[in-house]
Amino acid sequence: MDWSSHPGYYGNSAQNHTMATTITPKETSAKARKPLERCATTPLVLGAFAAVYLLWGSTYLAIRVGVETVPPLILAGLRHFTVGVLLYPILRWRTRARPTAANWRSAVVTGCLLLFVGNGGVSWAEQIVPSGITALLVTMVSLWLVIVDWLRPGGVRPAPKVLLGLVLGFAGVALLVGPSRWGGSERVDLRGVAVLVIACFAWACGSIYSKHGGMPRSALLGVAMQSFSGGVALLLAGLLSGEFHHFHFAAVSWPSWVALAYLIVFGSCIGLSAYLYILQKSTAARVATYALVNPVVALILGWLFAEEILSLRTVIAAVVILTAVVLVITAPHRAPARKTDLEPVPAPGEV
Repeated sequence: MDWSSHPGYYGNSAQNHTMATTITPKETSAKARKPLERCATTPLVLGAFAAVYLLWGSTYLAIRVGVETVPPLILAGLRHFTVGVLLYPILRWRTRARPTAANWRSAVVTGCLLLFVGNGGVSWAEQIVPSGITALLVTMVSLWLVIVDWLRPGGVRPAPKVLLGLVLGFAGVALLVGPSRWGGSERVDLRGVAVLVIACFAWACGSIYSKHGGMPRSALLGVAMQSFSGGVALLLAGLLSGEFHHFHFAAVSWPSWVALAYLIVFGSCIGLSAYLYILQKSTAARVATYALVNPVVALILGWLFAEEILSLRTVIAAVVILTAVVLVITAPHRAPARKTDLEPVPAPGEV
């Protein structure tokens, strides 16, 4: 696996330097061809896209299975704490980096926003919200990113097309929590929707903060630090909320253990590696399509394996919300100051 960079937590991009050099016509021609080569669609690239679509689309079902016998904060805490403990020493050895106090401060802040509130909220919500609808609501991260980036100091007002996407997105959410029995189904539990809205907002805040925070030069070392910090925060929250008082390892079902292992290995490692690969080999616009495919995969898997109902209400809301996401990710944006500003952000239930 290539742990040289990370897409979603946005560490420091200090490795991107500008050098004044004399370029010959031959070198210019070679540089002009490089983007075309980088965006070539090879079987390996297609396989990596398929992995991102399927693995990250299936993490919502895995969380749903996991929380059946593992309390949600403990499930998310074990997942991210394990990832952090495993990756941190490996990345310290590979990068020879020594994180500073400022690096750890940024990692703790972003780890709490992204993983404690973001992923922890998704895990809690899946106790009462179907996994497919959870994935659909989590696509709202794209909309919250626009809002947070707009409202922050020095932010930029979104284009009219993006504003239309925001209105459509929240209309889709309103449809899911609308009148009872509309479209042949009950509305989604308001408690779960509220927690998911908070989770998405926190994830957007953490993503924006991490772009400008003092993360280490190695972005993936920052990821390990965030995973460790977020995992500790989740486990402490599980302890303080009383989850550990009612939790017994012997009571955890075999499917829940498999789900936890799946989230660690396939969601946080293999899926992330595939995501990194397609970021290197494809364009940000193509990579962003996962935000549209993953909720569809989650809806289908929930219907096939968890007996979740695909009602008329859900289908119409899905069309409205995904249309909103399309408007947001295809709208013209101001030129980014850094390459990382172009990279799509994974959602709270995926990494």
